[in-house]
Amino acid sequence: MRFRWLAYGVLAALLAACDDGRQQAAQMPPAPPPAVGVVTVAAKDVRRAYEFIGRAQAVEKVELRARIEGFLVERHFTEGQTVAEGDLLFTIEQPPFQAKVDQARADLAAAQAKLDNALVQFQRAATLSKTRDIPEATVDERRALRDTAAAEVKQAEAALRAAEINLGYTEIRAPVGGVIGRATVTEGNFVGPASGPLATIVSLDPIYVTFPVAQRQLLEAQRHALGKADEITVRVRLSDGSLYAHPGRIDFIDNQVDEATDSVMVRAVFPNPDALLKDGQIARAVVDVADPDPRMTVPLAALVIDQAGPSVMVVGDDGKVEQRRVRLGPEQGTEVVVAEGLQEGEQVIVDGLQKVRPGQSVAVSPAAVIRS
Repeated sequence: MRFRWLAYGVLAALLAACDDGRQQAAQMPPAPPPAVGVVTVAAKDVRRAYEFIGRAQAVEKVELRARIEGFLVERHFTEGQTVAEGDLLFTIEQPPFQAKVDQARADLAAAQAKLDNALVQFQRAATLSKTRDIPEATVDERRALRDTAAAEVKQAEAALRAAEINLGYTEIRAPVGGVIGRATVTEGNFVGPASGPLATIVSLDPIYVTFPVAQRQLLEAQRHALGKADEITVRVRLSDGSLYAHPGRIDFIDNQVDEATDSVMVRAVFPNPDALLKDGQIARAVVDVADPDPRMTVPLAALVIDQAGPSVMVVGDDGKVEQRRVRLGPEQGTEVVVAEGLQEGEQVIVDGLQKVRPGQSVAVSPAAVIRS
């Protein structure tokens, strides 16, 4: 019996504690609405444009290779530096090739002496033949010796030129100006034509961007430029979504269509004074095909993508959140065109999307968003 009364006492204490908790909760002020950052929907001039995935290519790209075999004795550059046309880059051991040049010069001197003697002998024989003091056969023999000696001089001259050319190949110089990359060999290695590229030089300014364009899109762009392809403006969208500062122009359209994709390879040339575009990097080429017209845009950060498609969170005049389905147009840097679903002047949430739900009241403030 004593235990039953003890249990009743504990239960009464618990009920009293719950009543106190409810009273304290009722006395607490309601939580403030979550703070969100918003942007105001506004129309801006948007160009209708096509975007293509292309690749940057150096205007000049040269792989440096050894044209003779020998040991690499010196490298004259720092990897990644800018080099000028004619700069000395590698030196291959020269003494063996210098010795061949010296030998060729000696052979030429011997051949020239032999020719000089043959000329004297022939002139003497020709003079004696006029008085018939020497057989005609002797004259013919000395003429043949003269011609043979002359041929040997030409042969020796050719051997000397070949030796001098090979000696010149011991110095590998820059055939074009540009930035030189990583050296694939170090001093002391044996190199030759089979060694592959020793280093690569690429030019950076200007630079090409090549990209495939469908026939239909190319025709539309050409009509916009009145058929003058070199007057079509091409821009590059960088990996962060921003546009490259320097517009380019088309300088080449391939004369063949890829049968598999019905597209044509197009090349545009861009100034690249800051070397921002690198040879081989992926570049998104943007080709304008119409004059700008006003379109509604919102930051990409405002989009909510789910299985039903894209939507944005709009704050109404009553301060409550509404989920609004939208139909999107092309991206414009850090923004995207909204073709349907929004009106100019509406407020769209950009910061704090994860804290809100439809129907909830929120406290709004301007979002710190850089609009392109």
